[in-house]
Amino acid sequence: MLASYTVNEFGDSFAIVALAVLVYDRTGDVAPTAALFLAGKFAPALVAPFLTARIDHIAVRKSLPLIYLAEAVVFAALALLAEGRFLLGAVLALALVDGALAVTARGVTRGAIAVTLQPLKLLREGNALLNIGFAFAAVGGSALAGLVISEFSVGVALWIDAASFLAIAVILAATRDLPAPSGEREPWVAHLRSGLRFARTQPRVRLLLGGQAIALVLFTLIIPIEVIYAKESLGTTSAGFGVLLASWGAGIVAGSLLYVGLRDHSATSLILVSTAAIGIAYLGMAGAQSLAVACLLSVLGGTGNGIQWVSVMTALQEATPPAYQARIVGLLESSLAAMPGVGYLLGGALTAIWSPRTAYAVAGIGTLLLVLVALATVRRMRLDRPRRRRSDAPVEPPPPHPASDPREVSLDASDR
Repeated sequence: MLASYTVNEFGDSFAIVALAVLVYDRTGDVAPTAALFLAGKFAPALVAPFLTARIDHIAVRKSLPLIYLAEAVVFAALALLAEGRFLLGAVLALALVDGALAVTARGVTRGAIAVTLQPLKLLREGNALLNIGFAFAAVGGSALAGLVISEFSVGVALWIDAASFLAIAVILAATRDLPAPSGEREPWVAHLRSGLRFARTQPRVRLLLGGQAIALVLFTLIIPIEVIYAKESLGTTSAGFGVLLASWGAGIVAGSLLYVGLRDHSATSLILVSTAAIGIAYLGMAGAQSLAVACLLSVLGGTGNGIQWVSVMTALQEATPPAYQARIVGLLESSLAAMPGVGYLLGGALTAIWSPRTAYAVAGIGTLLLVLVALATVRRMRLDRPRRRRSDAPVEPPPPHPASDPREVSLDASDR
C-alpha cells in the first residue's frame, strides 16, 4: 500500500506536467491549459466522494487493483491521443476520469492503512513513511516528466505512466492479507450520507476538515503568482525562480523527515505550530527584499508544509472509526483537490488589483488568524468535555488481566 500510494502520487505529478505540455503545445493557448487543471484537479473533488462511497464495501485487494488498472487504461488512451489525432475534449474528459480515480485511490489506501496500523499503534509511523514517499514523489515526478519529455516525447512519458499503474495493479492483486471491508453493507447513497453525517456531527472531525479546507485556500493562494513575485517583486531571473521553488521543495522533504522524530508529540500541537510556520514564512516573504531571504523563508514554509498535512491526516484518522476511514479521508483528499482552485482565483485577483506582495501578506495573515481561531476552538472543546463526577469513579480498580498491558490499569472507563 505504501508503494501504491507513492506511485499514485508520482504518476499524478508526472502526468500533470506531461498533459500541460501536450495541451499547450497543441493549442498554443492559456485557456485550454487552465481548463486542463480544472478538469484534472478541481472537478474530480466533486466526483471522488461518490465513487469512494460506491466502492467502500469492496475488498481492498479488488478495489485498488481495479482503480489502478483503470488509470493505466486512461493513460494509454492519452498516449494514443498525444501520438495521433489530438482531441482537446477527449483529453479533458480523460483527465477528469483520472483525477477522480487518483483521489479515490488515495482515500481508499489511507483508510486501509489506518485500519491495518491503528490496532498495532503504528499509524503515525506509517503516515511518516507515506509522507516521505509523497514528498519525494511530488518533487521527483515533475522533474522526471520534464526530463523524459525533453529527451523523448509527451507520448513516451504517458506510456511510462500507464506502465507504472499497470505494474502496481498487478502487485496489489497478488498481495494477500489486505484489509477486508468493515461495517454493514448498505446502498451507496445511504453509505455516502452516513459518512457526511458523521463528518458533520463529530466536532473534532468537523474542525479538522473545515480548518484544513480554509488552510488549503490560504496555502495555495500564492502558487499562480510565484513567478510574478520572483521576477517583479524580487527582481530575479528564471533561474532564481527555480531556486525559490526548489527551496520550498527542500523544506517539504526536511519537514517530512522531521515528522519522523516528532510523531510522538501531540497532533494538535504539530498542526498548530507547522501551520503557524507557513503563515510566518508567507508574511516574511511579503516583505523580503532579496532572493536569499525569500529562499530561507521558503525553506521554513516548506518544512511546515511537510509536517502540517501528515499531522492533520493522522489526527483525522485517529478520530475516525474503521468503518468510516475511507469516506472521511476521501473527503480530506477531495478538499486537497478542490480548495486550491479557490486559492488560485484569490491569488490572481489580489495580484491583479494590488501586487504579489499583497497576496503573500494576505496568505500569511490569514493563516496566522486561522491558527488563533483553531487554538481557541480546541481550548473550548477541552473545556466543554463533561467531567466525570466523583460518584462515577469505581471504589477500587479491577485487577489487571495477566496478559494485558500494565499501562492500561491507569486508564478509566471514559479513556477506554
